[in-house]
Amino acid sequence: MSLYSKRGVSAQKEEVHKATEKLDKGLYPYAFCKIYPDFLTNDEQWVNLMHADGAGTKSILAYLYWKETGDISIWKGIAQDAIVMNLDDLLCTGIHNNILFSSTIDRNKKQIPGEVLETIINGTQEFFEELKKFGVNIHYLGGETADVGDVVRTIAVNGTMSARWPKNRLITNENIRAGDVIVGFSSSGQSGYENEYNSGIGSNGLTSARHDVLHRNYGLQYPESYDPSLEQQVVYLGKYHLTDEIEVASASSIVHTDVGRLLLSPTRTYAPLLKILFEEHFENIHGLIHCSGGGQTKCMKYLPDNFRIIKDNLFEPPVIFNLIQKSSGSDNREMYQVFNMGHRLEIFTNPSAAQNIIEVAKSFDIDAQIVGRVETNAKKELVLKLRNDEIIY
Repeated sequence: MSLYSKRGVSAQKEEVHKATEKLDKGLYPYAFCKIYPDFLTNDEQWVNLMHADGAGTKSILAYLYWKETGDISIWKGIAQDAIVMNLDDLLCTGIHNNILFSSTIDRNKKQIPGEVLETIINGTQEFFEELKKFGVNIHYLGGETADVGDVVRTIAVNGTMSARWPKNRLITNENIRAGDVIVGFSSSGQSGYENEYNSGIGSNGLTSARHDVLHRNYGLQYPESYDPSLEQQVVYLGKYHLTDEIEVASASSIVHTDVGRLLLSPTRTYAPLLKILFEEHFENIHGLIHCSGGGQTKCMKYLPDNFRIIKDNLFEPPVIFNLIQKSSGSDNREMYQVFNMGHRLEIFTNPSAAQNIIEVAKSFDIDAQIVGRVETNAKKELVLKLRNDEIIY
């Protein structure tokens, strides 16, 4: 059993998928989010969509960093994480404007004071104001904030997004075909709309990252930061402290940061980039995958036919993933299932359209490249060809 499983989490969410397997798949079973007819107006040319997600256990890292440094602004990143994990899922269906958002925040009042709630809520609105500058309008409808200390040990930050959208502007992944290439968009670096270096970690695999990277003292000093039923041999096994300094090579410069900020880099949204791509290259976008839970294997769930996906030109993993892998001893198979490992968004497209799409990304200072291709096959299969390894799922 992997360390990930021993900590009570699953990269593939097998039990969740089994519990939901009998539910209606919606109008488009291969779409990245479940899409329903427009029940609000019964207009056959429109659809409705509602999606829920959150920052997950990344909020525990924010709690530790805040307690250690007093830097309350770190919670704004958690607000962004909860938004982007919803938004970028919706983006993969083509939806990118006039979206409604409602937040759900559950806290243990003894650990999380009102100033943290205020920072998260205000940070949510501030992030929406930034997105408006790029023509992505999200309307904040408030939500539920509950004191549930018997349920959560620190805080859980989640949200729900909903939208009404025209059918003829949807991406449903049904157009993915043999001969397509896959353009991957880097998850790390500093895009033109980010204020600092992004490690690329996103909001997945943070339970593993936290326990494998951070020093055992965190478990001793902050027992509220982990499940007390866990066996001690899987709790805080690393050598690092959150404020340990790290140098990262980014573009033409060296970034000086610390372990905590690498782990807490706010999840990058691709909304400004995708809005342009939807306006200028919509017909060439055959499929869209957000490489979140499931990492580089995420695409397998949304293939409309028996294809072999070959990814043989992946990005070099950013520093944060090398740090996690060395700390955990995890093999490549597990790392690429849990983490995005360098790109968190991929577009399936015509080979002839790929370079134009890449150029749009680079105009936002987001690195992009063809990472793979689609072939016909007798069954669904994913092949990752790494520098010194080949993994088949």
